[in-house]
Amino acid sequence: MNIYVLVLIFSVVLASFAQILLKKSASKTYSSRIREYLNWYVVCGYGLMFFSMFITIIAYSGLEFTNVPVIESLGYVVVMFLGYLFFKEKITKKKLLGMAVILCGIFVYYM
Repeated sequence: MNIYVLVLIFSVVLASFAQILLKKSASKTYSSRIREYLNWYVVCGYGLMFFSMFITIIAYSGLEFTNVPVIESLGYVVVMFLGYLFFKEKITKKKLLGMAVILCGIFVYYM
């Protein structure tokens, strides 16, 4: 396996954690607009997104561009499981079916 694939997967996981932090911030009520946008969750969430972007750029240097969207789609799977862990969101049969289709697509693409 190419090291750049692992770097891109790491970037996807970071971006998924950033989405969880931003969702956590959106679920809270703040006393002012400034506190709504300048709080720990938002600053860390956007910081992780920014860091993830740089890691993705590094991964691009060693991958063919046709492979990147396939690997990026793993983010949907990671976010679903993180939502379950941190927000106790239900994993329904429809969600599992959708994730299975995504994973099958990735598998078929790389065969």
